Amino acid sequence: MILYPAIDLKDGNCVRLLRGEMEAATVFGTDPAAQALAFQQAGAEWLHLVDLNGAFAGKPVNGAAVEAILNATSIPAQLGGGIRDMATIEGWLDKGLARVILGTVAVEQPDLVREAAMAFPGKIAVGIDARNGRVATRGWAEETNVMVTDLARQFQDAGVAAIIYTDIDRDGAMQGPNVAATEALARAVTIPVIASGGVSSMADLKALNDTRIIAGAISGRALYDGAIDLAEALRSLA
Repeated sequence: MILYPAIDLKDGNCVRLLRGEMEAATVFGTDPAAQALAFQQAGAEWLHLVDLNGAFAGKPVNGAAVEAILNATSIPAQLGGGIRDMATIEGWLDKGLARVILGTVAVEQPDLVREAAMAFPGKIAVGIDARNGRVATRGWAEETNVMVTDLARQFQDAGVAAIIYTDIDRDGAMQGPNVAATEALARAVTIPVIASGGVSSMADLKALNDTRIIAGAISGRALYDGAIDLAEALRSLA
């Protein structure tokens, strides 16, 4: 299981939100590139980046910070937030991103996901963010009646590289991930599933890893708070 350190970007800073509320942002650093490099030096194999402003604006907003991260590091990075057309997808991949994450458009324009996955094999992930099993879009501000598993199954044969599943009510709350729901999703599809939201201890990582089917876990606040030591966690997962 791959551990993805998270860098959430708001107004050019590294922040963490509580349950997706932009007003409940805690700033953890003002130099995202330095933070990304620190994660790489600790042994991280991947980075998980989110343009929070972009998720609400529907277009990239923290582009300069993302480019600084890409210039400072050599490990692959995936980015979500405000990526809603082919031109933006192509632009980010040209700048060196290993993978783009499509969230809102997966609900609103599923054909775009299929087109992108075909055009850029292995470089398109689907972000599924949910409350009580229902998908939320547009920076988690809008809730839909679409069920998580139903959405995931739409992309079963599309060539999607991964599904990033976030339980919004767990995100940033340091209360542990929704292991049962994440495992159920991973068993419902053949696409690799990455857990996000609430991963806040070594025990959480072990619980996810012990399912033997969850492909990855994303952690942010716990790494900044010191609840998880990244180097130690990477050693234990190895």
